[in-house]
Amino acid sequence: MLSRFDDYPIHQVAVPIAQAGGGHPDFYDRFWFNGYTDDSFFAIAFGSYPNRGVIDAAFSVVHDGVQRSVFTSGRAPSDRADTRIGPIAVEIVEPMRTTKVTVDAPEHGLAAELVFEARTAAYEEPRQTRYQDVRLQFDVTRATQFGDWSGTVNTGGTALDLAGRTFRGCKDRSWGVRPVGVAAPMAPSTAAPQICFLWAPLNFDDAVVHYIVFEDADGEAWSEGGAVLPVIGPGDPTVGPGVLFDHIHDVELDVTWEPGLRRSRHAELSFQRFGDDGREVVTLEPQLTFRMSGVGYGHPTWNHGRWHDELVVGGEAVAVDEIDDTQFHHLHVQQVMKATWGDRVGFGVLEQIVIGPHRTRGLTGLNDGARG
Repeated sequence: MLSRFDDYPIHQVAVPIAQAGGGHPDFYDRFWFNGYTDDSFFAIAFGSYPNRGVIDAAFSVVHDGVQRSVFTSGRAPSDRADTRIGPIAVEIVEPMRTTKVTVDAPEHGLAAELVFEARTAAYEEPRQTRYQDVRLQFDVTRATQFGDWSGTVNTGGTALDLAGRTFRGCKDRSWGVRPVGVAAPMAPSTAAPQICFLWAPLNFDDAVVHYIVFEDADGEAWSEGGAVLPVIGPGDPTVGPGVLFDHIHDVELDVTWEPGLRRSRHAELSFQRFGDDGREVVTLEPQLTFRMSGVGYGHPTWNHGRWHDELVVGGEAVAVDEIDDTQFHHLHVQQVMKATWGDRVGFGVLEQIVIGPHRTRGLTGLNDGARG
């Protein structure tokens, strides 16, 4: 099936752009954004699943003690450049620099006109490839980019004017294979579920620190990467050979868990830059928690890549102090963090999902919390 993108010399495999190479049903292509201050947070997830014929999106805001979300899903358009579904649209104004997000869901108490402007180059994380028994579970490329937001958000009748405050955040463009939709039938796995994913994009005024790690049950990293990136100017490149950043290594991310939960009470990131013998430390103090189910991750109904109908829209609003954080679909969180790095003070997030045992982090069961 041809689309207008096929007129550009951008093909990677011998099929039209509309068909993802290999035909794997779990192939996905996603935009993900967050924006935050110390007391408010919003996130956007927009995913295409070309080999399932599905497209979905969600927008969620935490403000004044409520996490409010709108979800939408439907049949994927034939043109993969069409990045609108229901009340949510993502527009690439300038690739890898400027993106516009529009949300129009007043019946669910949400509306937004937002522009993301990159303040760093895009950092390509190490490719994440993992098998579960014979099934390819992950084969993912992700580009993470830091930026500032402008525009407005309306949540539950309250308008947040971003012009009066600094709303920073990041853009996550990822694609490849990961568990989405209804799993293909296969023999049940003989291994217990296990994942430990920690993701720390941290914004400071003159630079950013980024770290990602997947660890197995013994604490061994099977995918890991990180960098310190400078803030760019208007004419600086965002991709390509002119991009400058410092890789980091010998990284330790120590998490002190909240008793009874798999969520941090405090964290510390320490690392070295290549070519530098000095060790740098960033301390992280939680300010608020965002449950990733609010944009579909692990949501009982709105999990990514599922077929609902030609077009469906739904929403929810929950008081954050009434959420049961021991429930399985609330294990996956991003916490807004006050980050202190020497004399620098900034904000970022620490994303956490730890399912199954992790012996070096003191977790033994499927979703049991940390001991006090």
